[in-house]
Amino acid sequence: MRRVVFNQKGGVGKSTIACNLAAISAIDDKKTLVIDLDVQGNTTHYLLGGKITDPDRTIAHFFKESLGVNLFGKSNSQVLASVIHETRWPNLYVIPAHAELEPLQSRLESRYKIYKLREALDQLEGFDHVYLDTPAALNFYSRTALIAAKLCLIPFDCDAFSRDGLYNLLATIAEIKADHNADLTIEGIVVNQFQSRANLPQQLVESLIAEGHPVLDSKISPSVKVRESHSESQPLIHYAPDHKLTEEFLALHLELHSKY
Repeated sequence: MRRVVFNQKGGVGKSTIACNLAAISAIDDKKTLVIDLDVQGNTTHYLLGGKITDPDRTIAHFFKESLGVNLFGKSNSQVLASVIHETRWPNLYVIPAHAELEPLQSRLESRYKIYKLREALDQLEGFDHVYLDTPAALNFYSRTALIAAKLCLIPFDCDAFSRDGLYNLLATIAEIKADHNADLTIEGIVVNQFQSRANLPQQLVESLIAEGHPVLDSKISPSVKVRESHSESQPLIHYAPDHKLTEEFLALHLELHSKY
């Protein structure tokens, strides 16, 4: 199962959601891979405890190799497998991001390498779940993730600007589905930073549901525990297993996987 966590808006919790769901999948005895496609590398830091300085040990190496013609060397999937890192937790692996992704982008776009990640993942064996964390922009890397994935999870924080952006985002996903990836399905909208006692979040969620959008029942509350877990480079299931926020992520994971 390949899932992309995508929103063109920054600060909506993409990395937090991807990493925490992946960590729960790993605890559930599923071999799980997280691919960090955001040049900021927040997912990399969260799961590995720091950024990887050598670009040849990151996803940048995979994309750089895709620009060449390798007649007798490694396949796309072998190159991708070569930059997978083990985390400290069983069953949880990560392909780190690197700053070199930024200068590579224009070359990848001009050479139309948008399908290379999907091709490599189609051939990559051994993983039950793959999570793709995307940058907060509609660029080459977010597009290639949407093309590579089967399911799309949309984080949504409760404000009017996010609602306006959601309509553009849904149109983008529909276009990718029509032009590049007929198998792509919106799995659901995850309401993040949800304050159950405030009127505006309740009204926004109710209006989205009334419009027929696939808002998930499980919602994520605001909590300082998220920043603490980031600082300690430990997903919540390991950092604070009994905390309310961890229970919310467990409920979200169960809701998503009960469908399959």
